[in-house]
Amino acid sequence: MRHRLSLTVRLTILFSLSSAVVLLGLGVLIWLAMERHFANEDFVVLGDNIRLIERVAHETPVDRLPARLRELVEHHPGFVARVQTAQGKMLFATRDFDFRPAESATNEGLTYEGTFVWQQEAKYYRGMRAEVPMLGAGALKIVVGMDTEIHAHFMHAFRRSLAFYTMLAAFASGLLGWWAARRGLAPLRMMASRAKDVTANRLDARMPVAAVPVEMADLAATLNAMLERLQNDFQRLSEFSSDLAHELRTPITNLMTQTHVVLAQPRDAAKYRDVLTSNAEEFQRLGRMVSDMLYLAKMEHGITLPNEESIDIADEVQALFDFYDALAEDKGVNLQLHGNARITGDRLMVRRALSNLLSNALRYTAEGRQIMVSVREQGTTAMIVVENEGEEIRPDLLPYIFDRFYRADKSRARLDSDSVGLGLSITKAIVVAHGGNIAASSSGGRTRFTMTFPHGRIGLT
Repeated sequence: MRHRLSLTVRLTILFSLSSAVVLLGLGVLIWLAMERHFANEDFVVLGDNIRLIERVAHETPVDRLPARLRELVEHHPGFVARVQTAQGKMLFATRDFDFRPAESATNEGLTYEGTFVWQQEAKYYRGMRAEVPMLGAGALKIVVGMDTEIHAHFMHAFRRSLAFYTMLAAFASGLLGWWAARRGLAPLRMMASRAKDVTANRLDARMPVAAVPVEMADLAATLNAMLERLQNDFQRLSEFSSDLAHELRTPITNLMTQTHVVLAQPRDAAKYRDVLTSNAEEFQRLGRMVSDMLYLAKMEHGITLPNEESIDIADEVQALFDFYDALAEDKGVNLQLHGNARITGDRLMVRRALSNLLSNALRYTAEGRQIMVSVREQGTTAMIVVENEGEEIRPDLLPYIFDRFYRADKSRARLDSDSVGLGLSITKAIVVAHGGNIAASSSGGRTRFTMTFPHGRIGLT
């Protein structure tokens, strides 16, 4: 696996490179400005020297002009000059200096008129040409130049200083960047340390939202929400495992006890038949429990709806009323239906959800009371309300009634009930599979379950 640089190292490199580029760019701008400044100064000096030669030429006779020019030029170190008449007669030229390279030099990108630069014997010169009138008749052709060695030496020292300072500043910026990155990423390391402490036995750890910068607060809050969900799901899973073990232990214990008792001594055929019949009932309960658990697992793990069709809710409720009519009549419970709506979904699944709610309502409705199913369309949804009169569900129990194996009767002492505590969980899974939601409320001697389905085409995602 290729080694990857840490975020601290990346930020340090970025700080160093950014500082180096900025300083180098600034140095280049300063270098260009200084180069232009020195060039302007040299050309100004050359122009002054030409004007000085012009004044001397105006004031000095021709026969004395060479001596006067020699005296003038020798007082300016690094300054060279050549003065000749328009006819080509040489009046003065700096001793031992070859002006032929200057004659071929051109003005390339220079601001001043008549200026030029040239190289001669590893030295660079800036020059200027001019024609001026002299005392008497005719004109003088003047070529002056100035050695730029002093400026070049200064610029060379400046470049070395700039390179050294750039490297030093980049190194210093890297150190400061590393320190800033370490300090800035300290909350991430703290969050990582907290995350390492999260185990199956320690899901209550949370990220310090108030102690991290604003940019990381959203991440910390999101991680806290994730840990909260994990803790809740893990707790539910632990409770589910415990409840499942309890639910399975009861019928298995009954089967083992009855089998051991009947095998303890010889029995007649009728006794064996009674025991086998009782065992068959326990096996049916176990089979129903396993079937419900498999069905619930399919609903909660992305299984698509087997069949999607348009469903008339009133027809489905009426069919269930006909099925439960005998039981309702035996308990003296009145079944009523109001309204109608259509949804798109799997008919058998929707009927099972309604059956679970009606079965639950019949189990807890007091004798002589009624169960009312209200169906209506509300905007883009269809709402189904199953309401029964009877014992209320305590408010502290309402958030848990859709959990697997949950019963308000913690002792599970209701031997007359064949429920295993999965009916409401399956109902919720079916509603969610259809893109809807379910809620429960209980007050005023009435318990109400409200299912909401969308009108459009739906399915599990």
